[in-house]
Formats: sequence, C-alpha cells, structure tokens
Amino acid sequence: MTAPAVLLPTDAQQSRQRATHRPLLHHITAVDAEADVNAIIVPAARSAGSLAHATRLAAELGCPLLVLCSLEATPAGVRAQTAGSGVEVFAVESPETSRLPVLESRFMRLDSSLRRQTDTPGKRNFGLALAWMAGWERVLFLDDDIDIRDASEVRRAAALLDDYEVVGLDNVGFPDNSVVCHAHRDTGGHQGTFIGSGAMLFRRSRATSFFTSIYNEDWFFLLDPHGLARCAVYGTFSQARFDPYAVKNRAVTEEFGDCLAEGLFSLLDDGRTLDEAAATPFWEAFRADREEFITGILRRLDTAPGISVFRRMQMAEALHAARAGLHQFTSDDCVSYLKTWQVDKQVWRTWVEALPVGLTIGEAWTHLTS
Repeated sequence: MTAPAVLLPTDAQQSRQRATHRPLLHHITAVDAEADVNAIIVPAARSAGSLAHATRLAAELGCPLLVLCSLEATPAGVRAQTAGSGVEVFAVESPETSRLPVLESRFMRLDSSLRRQTDTPGKRNFGLALAWMAGWERVLFLDDDIDIRDASEVRRAAALLDDYEVVGLDNVGFPDNSVVCHAHRDTGGHQGTFIGSGAMLFRRSRATSFFTSIYNEDWFFLLDPHGLARCAVYGTFSQARFDPYAVKNRAVTEEFGDCLAEGLFSLLDDGRTLDEAAATPFWEAFRADREEFITGILRRLDTAPGISVFRRMQMAEALHAARAGLHQFTSDDCVSYLKTWQVDKQVWRTWVEALPVGLTIGEAWTHLTS
C-alpha cells in the first residue's frame, strides 16, 4: 500500500508525507513454532484460473478455501477449477443484500468521481463475519493475484497470532501502491510499501474491526480508536504485475482514502494519537503537504529518465486527476468522515459480537443471507 516521502521541512507539529510507515510494524526474522491455518478467504473477481495459487496453498495447509465471487469469478467456475484438488472449497456469489449492518461512512456525501467502484471491502467484511461464526481462530486473507510459495512460512506466521492481532506477509513481487506513489517511485522517489489484506493473517478477535469502502481499507482495518493494532511482518509473497496508469480514473478514486490514511499514519509515525485527526487544522496542513507532494512528482516527471513519451502522458494525466481529486474534498470532509468511521467501528463490533457462533460455514452463510 501507499507510503510517500517527506518533502516539506515544515514545523515539527505539522503533518507530513512519509517514505515508509514500516517502523510501526514488528519485523520478525525467525519463528520456531507453527500453527494451523483454519481457512483461506479469497475475494475473487478474476476468472477461476487465477485461484490456482490459492488452491495449491490451501491443499498444502490442509485448510478450507472460501471464495467470495463477483465479476469474472463465478461459483460454478471455481468449483470446476478446484475439482480434484482435495481442498474443501466453499464458493458463493457475493450477495447484493444481506444482514451485514448498514455503515454510514459508505454513504458520505462525496463527489461521485471520488467513489470507488469495487466490492472487495464488502467481501472481506463478509469473510470477517463468517470467520467469527465458524470459530476460525487463524485466517488468511489472500487476493487472487497473490502467490505465496512457502506454506511453512504461513504456518509460522499463524503461530505469531498468539502475540499479534495481524501478521502481514512481505511483498517481494510488484509493489502494491497507489497510483500517486507508483509515480513517485517511477520518477526517482524513495517509496516504501506496507502490509495489506492481499496476504494477511488475522486473529478471530480482529473480526470486530471492518474494511471501509474507501481506498486503503486494509489500513483502516488495522486501526483502533487511538492507534495501530499490534501487527507483525513475517514471510513473503509475490504480487502479480499490473499497470497502475491503465485505468484513467483510478488515481482520483484513490485520493480520498490515500490522503486520509497517509495523514493518520503520519501521526502514528510521530508517536502521536489519532485523536489529533479530529481537528480541521490538521487536515488543512496535511492536504497542503499532499498537494505539494503530487506537484513535486509532476515537476520531476519531465526529466525522469527511462520513461517513454506515452508513459509520461499517462502519468501526468493520473497525477493531475489525483490533484483534482484532492480539491474535491475539504478538511472538514476528512474530519466528518473519521467521526462517522469511528461510530461505524462501534456499530460493526456490537453487531459481530452478537452473531451466533459454532456454525458450519454453510449455516453461517445462510444466517447472513437469508
């Protein structure tokens, strides 16, 4: 996920963009113990063939594979793809209506161009609720464009859930950043990555948090009211390559979530609490930093080596769109969204803790969708 660099030498109390947030994580170099993974959950949108890596991993771990399907992924296609694998597969179509609570942050009045057209956060929330009801204590979220080669690393990472709420694997493949941060790297900036829900183990008790409908939803999942949950990094995965500039409106739909998440994590980087994000002046300062960050990338773009003319045009268009997106929400919008998100966190937690437990995955699905 995103993590841009410091550009402005402003007052120490002013928010800043950062090169990386990884010091916030506990980096584990060796683990002696192993633990079983109770399930792998995949929010699938690509064709069933993209599940080959997840199916192999589930077979090696000896755990069920839950596939929440939409777009090109269909339950029938998944069942055909995984037939004969020896894996217990539960493939369902992501429902349009369910018993999941209505979370008000989803309906914040933002400009329509800022809204993301993706159902992945909703699928992950379904996965959280199902894990809670089924009593799965150690669960792996895995995207359908991720490859984890070493199942034993996953077992060791699962053992760390005795001490951590979340354990993210480290991406050694194509970086998974926002469009703006890809452009920062591609024009010579130092650009880090963070853990994300594409390859993330979570403890069942973490199901009381939820995924927002804005970009960087996995960063929000990791946040408690005042700070970051106890998170570790162990093991590796490879993200499949994608073109961050191919979709014209991608940068603008990422901008609200990117700005909010970067601002919140900048506070944590400084050893401060999220309470300070409840003030409009904080966001006025941070949004000014964010605009200068994007403008700085645009300034470097004309002279950055090794970029074709067509690529420069794509990148410039994306960066101008991101900057325009930044102007389409206000500092007050940031404060309002975070207040609503905090309320939603309590609504979600109360709802999850009231769910029935000890169900089969089929019974849990029926409870949520009937």
